[in-house]
Amino acid sequence: MNSTPEKITPGEVVRLNDLVSRVTAPNPGMMTGPGTNTYIVGRDALALIDPGPVSAPHLEVLLKTVGKQLKWIFCTHTHLDHSPGAQALKQATGAQVLGYAPALDDGRQDKSFAPDRVLQDGDVIDCGEFALRAVHTPGHASNHLCYLYDFKGILFTGDHVMQGSTVVITPPDGDMIAYLKSLESLLALDLQAFAPGHGHLIAHPHDEARRLIAHRLKREQKVVDAFAKKNPATLDELVTIVYDDVPERMHPVARRSLHAHLLKLEHEGRVKGGADWRLA
Repeated sequence: MNSTPEKITPGEVVRLNDLVSRVTAPNPGMMTGPGTNTYIVGRDALALIDPGPVSAPHLEVLLKTVGKQLKWIFCTHTHLDHSPGAQALKQATGAQVLGYAPALDDGRQDKSFAPDRVLQDGDVIDCGEFALRAVHTPGHASNHLCYLYDFKGILFTGDHVMQGSTVVITPPDGDMIAYLKSLESLLALDLQAFAPGHGHLIAHPHDEARRLIAHRLKREQKVVDAFAKKNPATLDELVTIVYDDVPERMHPVARRSLHAHLLKLEHEGRVKGGADWRLA
């Protein structure tokens, strides 16, 4: 496994080990980092994980790389930067599309997603020289799956874990309680690395999962502490306090995860919601 961080260049085919390559889509941005990663697994019969957005340049590189060998298209979830490319790839190659059932239509979902096979937690797909196991990890999206390549200990994490950033949890489909439980569930897996949907490979995956859990709980405590300054308070008032360490241009995005934290606290009986939020 190549663990040395290199500059991620969209369209470049990067060999990560003897069976896994990465191609990054040309969709860099605030929410996607250097772009959405597509992973290609295998030598003969190939599997592809997260075809990415509808992008002619990305599709061209993928088709050139997989040729007529693509048999399976795995989608981690149905956000618009991860699954929409599946239909064009299927039409071009005849490969089978696999993923979880469609998520709640919150305006951020890929409505074209139509899996040939709906996967459940624990399903194992035998791809001949390797197998991938579906791991249901709701939180960022209710239909989010990670895929475990057991033999190498690689977990393809989609947006459940990103390198260099924390994921946004956007209610109603995003759920902070589910997200934290999903992170905790990774600690029981035998892992060597995370292969995230955005960014570089992440070594020491259990340490990273624990770091993310600690980070979210620390942010949650900032939410509770914010009420000492203003109680009751609106989301807009709270975001400037809770995310005072984040550039103001990021506050509209941070506001979504703040809402998810508040809904978790409300579920636990620690705050009360409404037009304003207040300590219970």
